[in-house]
Amino acid sequence: MRHQKKVSGLRKNKMVRASLIANLEKKGVVLSEDEKALVLTSFETVYLKKREYLLEEGEVCDFEVFVVSGCCKAYFIDDRGQDHIIYFAVEDWWLADLESYHLGTPTRYYIQALEDSEILRIPKIVKEPLYEKIPALERIYRLTLQQECVALQRRINNKLSMDAAMEYDDFCNRYPSLVQRLTNIQIASYLGISQEFLSKIRRRNKD
Repeated sequence: MRHQKKVSGLRKNKMVRASLIANLEKKGVVLSEDEKALVLTSFETVYLKKREYLLEEGEVCDFEVFVVSGCCKAYFIDDRGQDHIIYFAVEDWWLADLESYHLGTPTRYYIQALEDSEILRIPKIVKEPLYEKIPALERIYRLTLQQECVALQRRINNKLSMDAAMEYDDFCNRYPSLVQRLTNIQIASYLGISQEFLSKIRRRNKD
């Protein structure tokens, strides 16, 4: 099933793309003015309206994105038609289906905007030569990938060792501002529980 148009607009917005430079500098990358210009011209600014799709099941994820503003989710649909959210991405977070990206295989995931969002997108065919020109960027990518692996390992550990109430508490403690932006349905989908059970957990926490 095809969804509404995925990309509302592509813009060359220097102020938006400059947020990427600030993110890289926070991670210790020192760029010359020429290198900054090269990075900025390698990304395109994409505007997504709420509920629009950046990626759909069956497509190849041949890009990575950096979230400037807004919130997106990555999820898949099981054989029963149930949504399962794998992760969220908000400001200053990176987003992609790494398996599809690295192996060139069709994705089983959807990436959808939960809010009106501005993102920076870089195609794989552009990123690889960029690493050769600016080697420091490859180190940052490795560190980012390591952080994602740690987060994924933590989530697997939580699934195996915590009950739903403990998982919810851990999620709220780690991402308090994100929780305020999500609906009960979205949080329940991420935790793998029903909305009704999540409501019970929340009521129990208030008592």
